[in-house]
Amino acid sequence: MTGWIDRWIAEHTDDLSRWRRHIHAHPELARHEFATTEFVATRLIAAGLEPRILPGGTGLTCDIGPDGPRIALRADMDALPLQEVTGAPYASTVAGVSHACGHDAHTTVLLGTGLALAAAPDLPVGVRLVFQPAEEVMPGGALDVVAAGAMEGVSRIFALHCDPRLAAGQVGVRLGAITSAADTVELVLDSPGGHTSRPHLTTDLVYALGTVITGLPGMLSRRIDPRTSTVMVWGAVTAGQAPNAIPQSGRLVGTVRTGDHETWALLEPLVREIVHGLLAPTGVRYELNYRRGVPPVVNDEVSTRMFERAISALGPGALADTPQSGGGEDFSWYLEEVPGAMARLGVWSGIGEQLDIHQPTFDLDERALAVGVRVLVNLALGGVPGGA
Repeated sequence: MTGWIDRWIAEHTDDLSRWRRHIHAHPELARHEFATTEFVATRLIAAGLEPRILPGGTGLTCDIGPDGPRIALRADMDALPLQEVTGAPYASTVAGVSHACGHDAHTTVLLGTGLALAAAPDLPVGVRLVFQPAEEVMPGGALDVVAAGAMEGVSRIFALHCDPRLAAGQVGVRLGAITSAADTVELVLDSPGGHTSRPHLTTDLVYALGTVITGLPGMLSRRIDPRTSTVMVWGAVTAGQAPNAIPQSGRLVGTVRTGDHETWALLEPLVREIVHGLLAPTGVRYELNYRRGVPPVVNDEVSTRMFERAISALGPGALADTPQSGGGEDFSWYLEEVPGAMARLGVWSGIGEQLDIHQPTFDLDERALAVGVRVLVNLALGGVPGGA
């Protein structure tokens, strides 16, 4: 019954590599994925499919198979504002922009899956391909996709994300939270300033900064259950120039992350309460800007088991465990609409250094492309909307 997918992979392995290298060499930033969208749409149309471009002009959806409730398969298309230094013959041709997160592979895998399913003799369930723009910007292009109605008629949604910690040929999945909520905290402080010899005649802005730098992460760790994997880390602090002058302004910027959906809802008011308590005795004026990012991706049990079966069908050793990531992923917005799951596609060659994502040296083992196609095709063949 599944011999056709073996034949399709054998005939199109080189195509997968060629498509991925083309997309890799021509990266586009969030909401500017016009050429990538056209590249995908052209190939889907040539296979007799009818892709629908999203209202913003980038990203698309495409239905395959019988009518009725569908499973959705999602890939993100945008690149990062990062200069590539791999030296690969297919390296980015766009200065300061590169596919350092593997979205070129995600797009290629979903394109291959769509073309393979279009050639399938029969599908037990309808499938909706979702090629999403703007994953790399908060709060994420997934919200645009949902607003365009792409989840209407969808019962479950699935996605793969590159993971350089796993070898090509392996796919990792876990039940429950697989990524974290990621919010941004910006604190701007204001003081009259003054001479460092007379801090009692003004408000000591740098002391106030230090109080929040250590106090906010520390207090959060005492107010929140550590089993929620909640962590607050500062990324930038600026204030003053002279050693003998108390500055008039200062700024802190950091992120707070959690793997627990209920905790995510509590974080903003709790951060505001703690900051107020820390700064009130100092007399320093402040403005707190709390920007909610994305919820955690929480894999539901039925969708996780479907993924496990789809991965295990590849053979012994294909299914792997994966830890929860502290990173954020806007795939979580789809899970606010329907149940689903995300899995980690191994892209390490097994030899040499494991090049991490979001680094200018990141590249991947292209053998993972065919693995990803097989997993998503297996989901479609074994996927039953609303059931195991």
